[in-house]
Amino acid sequence: MESKENDTLERLLTMAQEEFLDKGFRGASLRAIVKKAGVTTGAFYGYFKSKEELFDALVKEHADYIMGVYDDILAEFERLPPEQQEKSMDDYSSTGLQKIFDYAWQHKPAFRLILKSADGTKYENFIQELAQKDMDSTDDFYRLLESLGKKVERIDPLIEQLVITGTFSSFFTLILRDLPKEEAERGLFQLFRFYRGGWNGLMHFDD
Repeated sequence: MESKENDTLERLLTMAQEEFLDKGFRGASLRAIVKKAGVTTGAFYGYFKSKEELFDALVKEHADYIMGVYDDILAEFERLPPEQQEKSMDDYSSTGLQKIFDYAWQHKPAFRLILKSADGTKYENFIQELAQKDMDSTDDFYRLLESLGKKVERIDPLIEQLVITGTFSSFFTLILRDLPKEEAERGLFQLFRFYRGGWNGLMHFDD
């Protein structure tokens, strides 16, 4: 009995993923998902309360993981002494990006849903939420450098938002492209060096 229920759940999730990827969350038809999965609407509601909960089942774990990785890396970084933070920023940034890259690469279908099909769900601003975390941590880093007597040039908030949001968008676009992993990783670190070089110039690390 348990095996049959697991099979039914798997069919629902598989058909839901196909429907959401094809039509987006808003355009996806719960009726079509149920029909393709070969179950009744009543059976569906034995597993999920709504289309939103079904979408959650496909992406929540993965979205939470990425946010958690970012928060964990940042918390570890902030526990360092101020002078060590200044010297370790690049190492922590590259370590965090690699962890996020590796996880997203292994779970591409979920991130395709988050990035391409989530309009109308709580995940529709996933990139913007990541960017806001980065903006907040950058602001904290500015203050840290200033407290150490360092010369910094604060970027205009709008430009900062555009740059950081664009970088995260490029990062996930690279992951979701049909590329060999080695090529995608090479692009990731080119992107990181380009991104970090701009910040280092503004913070006068290159002076």
